[in-house]
Amino acid sequence: MSPYALSILLSSLAVGTITTLSSSHWFLAWMGLEINTLAIIPLMTKMHHPRATESATKYFLTQATASALILFSTITNAWATGEWTIITMNDNTSTFILTIALAIKLGIAPFHLWLPDVMQGLTLTTCLILTTWQKLAPMSLMIMTGHQLNTNLLITMAMLSTVLGGWGGLNQTQMRKMMAYSSIAHLGWMTLILSFSPDLTTLNLMIYLMLTSSMFLMMMTMTSTNMNKLSTSWLKTPLLASSMMITLMALGGLPPTSGFLPKWLILQEMTKQHLGAVSTLMAMSALLSLFFYLRLSYAISLTTAPNTSNSNMAWRMTHSQMQIHPTMITLTTMMLPITPTLLAM
Repeated sequence: MSPYALSILLSSLAVGTITTLSSSHWFLAWMGLEINTLAIIPLMTKMHHPRATESATKYFLTQATASALILFSTITNAWATGEWTIITMNDNTSTFILTIALAIKLGIAPFHLWLPDVMQGLTLTTCLILTTWQKLAPMSLMIMTGHQLNTNLLITMAMLSTVLGGWGGLNQTQMRKMMAYSSIAHLGWMTLILSFSPDLTTLNLMIYLMLTSSMFLMMMTMTSTNMNKLSTSWLKTPLLASSMMITLMALGGLPPTSGFLPKWLILQEMTKQHLGAVSTLMAMSALLSLFFYLRLSYAISLTTAPNTSNSNMAWRMTHSQMQIHPTMITLTTMMLPITPTLLAM
């Protein structure tokens, strides 16, 4: 792809997200979402392969459906209330349709089936954009309208997301599909706390972005797209492989990594809201995701592929790659001690 075309597409992604984040009118927010969708589709098809074309087509159809539902819900709300501002979604039918539309856009269960298939046909770089940057605009709309959305519907979708996200990842050997199901499970935790504490949703989103970015950057460095390639990574880059194992533990939410912080705070808040049964079920469903993270960790660090004793380790990375990894690994593993500071912000 031409550098000029790539710069235009990345700029369009930034403009679309910023337009949605900074708008208070529904039409501008919808327009930002459309710019985002249209900008990432050429990035998906830059790899000339039928699977990439299939992924781009599936993504376009699901996002177009979600965008049409968003426009329909906002027009219905404007017809009923006369308001186009984002924070005044007072019509029950409109808020229900909006919740479904944003769930489709984000890939929240039970509208999640497109995400693993789409990610499997993309490059790791495009997967990184899809699971991080593309979540910002729809999630910001959910946070802005969270106090008006149906709480019972959000809790139901959250529990489905954590269960199906963990369950779907159990039988996978492809890293991109595993990360897709991991994303679905994390979105479930964000959806759960949305109605009760938007600040916790924002914190959870930030930590999810850091963990997922760190994981994809390491996968891109090691060019690992399945478990077979991952099992040989220890021979080539043992330090990076051990860092990936720690990142997987953080994604699973084990202390003392940063991933433990949002789960701990969310379960604490849900207990304060007298939703102990929901908290218990969410904590138990998180074990499903933790199982396939542990399976990946076992493949990376506790198994050694057949090799000769004189194999060379690729210990010298390029300078540009080594700059970002220490920062991301530090954020992934060491944010738990600054929890009081984060809560005070």
